[in-house]
Amino acid sequence: MSDRDDGVQVRIARIGDDADLAAIDAAAWTPVSGFPSVIAAADGSFFTPDSPPGAHLVAEIGGEVAGYLRLKPASRLPENAHVLAIAGLAVAPAARRRGAAAALLAGAEDHARALGATKLSLRVLSTNHPAMRLYGELGFQREGQLRAEFRIDGSFVDDVLMAKQIQPPLRP
Repeated sequence: MSDRDDGVQVRIARIGDDADLAAIDAAAWTPVSGFPSVIAAADGSFFTPDSPPGAHLVAEIGGEVAGYLRLKPASRLPENAHVLAIAGLAVAPAARRRGAAAALLAGAEDHARALGATKLSLRVLSTNHPAMRLYGELGFQREGQLRAEFRIDGSFVDDVLMAKQIQPPLRP
């Protein structure tokens, strides 16, 4: 799909990525960035019927799977079809700060644009400051906040809604 100057390659996931992506999920999520109940319920497989390989972009560094991004329709409503949601992004701890997350987000924007989307949206926990900073640096803007939406490890955590307007490709 794309090969960047920083050595990160982004491609559509393949069924053979299942074990690598499950391992990244197990290592990447913490109560600051994810939900303990989801982490505890993980059964070692990554892909599901609702979340098949084609819904994921994979970042590779040096030929090794370094992270993923899940991209889904924001809703099933045809009136909302122009919006795609980033429904998960994780980078292996050893691969962080090497451009994988930025490459995945750029890949998601390119992929969404190719599908005719004009907006990318995401939700991020208010405790995940590094992710919010990265999203902001890449042009995502805060559109809302659901206060005390989750209770994680005994503390209330806000759910921050962010989005980026993207332009469809120019047609000749």
